[in-house]
Amino acid sequence: QVQLVESGGGLVQAGGSLRLSCAASGRTFSSYNMAWFRQAPGKEREFVAVISLGGDRTYYADSVKGRFTISRDNAKNTVYLQMNTLKPEDTAVYYCAATLFIAARSPKNYDYWGQGTQVTVSS
Repeated sequence: QVQLVESGGGLVQAGGSLRLSCAASGRTFSSYNMAWFRQAPGKEREFVAVISLGGDRTYYADSVKGRFTISRDNAKNTVYLQMNTLKPEDTAVYYCAATLFIAARSPKNYDYWGQGTQVTVSS
């Protein structure tokens, strides 16, 4: 079992930055690839970024590539999402999730989820 708790969301102006954190409980954190998803009102949950077990591989959605950076600290059981040059269309609830499969991009392939943290970007 892995329990995930996100933090770091908030209100920011367009062009600004935020760093999200996701703290995991359990000794199996380093056994999971970790990802961030987001869901805007009235839209489906969408993939944002994923990082491999050891942090050596990362993959991003085209919409955030070059602006967002995913990282992890296995000693602290934490995964991060640094978000720069934020746009109003980045407004959503952001979720972290854990999967055994680095290639997974669909939410259905993720085993554990956090409760989400709201990010609002004003224009």
